[in-house]
Amino acid sequence: MPALDFAATHRNRDVLLGVLKPRLPGSGMVLEIGSGSGQHHVYFGAALPHLNWQPTDIEPDHLRSITAWQDLQPSAGLLPAKKLDLLKPWPVQQADAVLCFNVIHISPRACTPALFEGAGQVLPKGGRLFTYGPYTFGGLHTAQSNVRFQELLESMDPDFGVRDADELAELALENGLSLVEKVAMPANNFTLVFEKTDA
Repeated sequence: MPALDFAATHRNRDVLLGVLKPRLPGSGMVLEIGSGSGQHHVYFGAALPHLNWQPTDIEPDHLRSITAWQDLQPSAGLLPAKKLDLLKPWPVQQADAVLCFNVIHISPRACTPALFEGAGQVLPKGGRLFTYGPYTFGGLHTAQSNVRFQELLESMDPDFGVRDADELAELALENGLSLVEKVAMPANNFTLVFEKTDA
């Protein structure tokens, strides 16, 4: 199948790379949860070739698209895509960093604690989990457009929705991670950076 082309990746890839570049480790493997089309994966891999990049997704069409993008834009650090369902045992047992972009709000609520549980298991002490998307803070939306987005998500699936950063921070602590940074991003989004605090 042809490589999927998601417009949002063109808009946010450079700002996301700007957040990742100074915060990722100098070597090792980056596990991406919900790689979607695969465009972020190949773009980050080309920009940061000293790292190995492990893309994953649950959707077969996305897994095929990731492979297609790797064929179009090969890079030494790109690893073959793996199927990963957050609610089942992960196919990766160790990672030096974990990325999860635009997944939390469009996945069942149970996937969010599963993400933090899995990240807590695969990351070493000092390893980081990066999540990106819209969030509420203290139960409050950061923009009226996010209120409308929340309504749209709930119309798609009542189990979808913008999650609260304080809730994520609590889940992180339960799994040996701490929220260490909140980075404001364009379009009323944020990157949240969590760090593994125990071995």
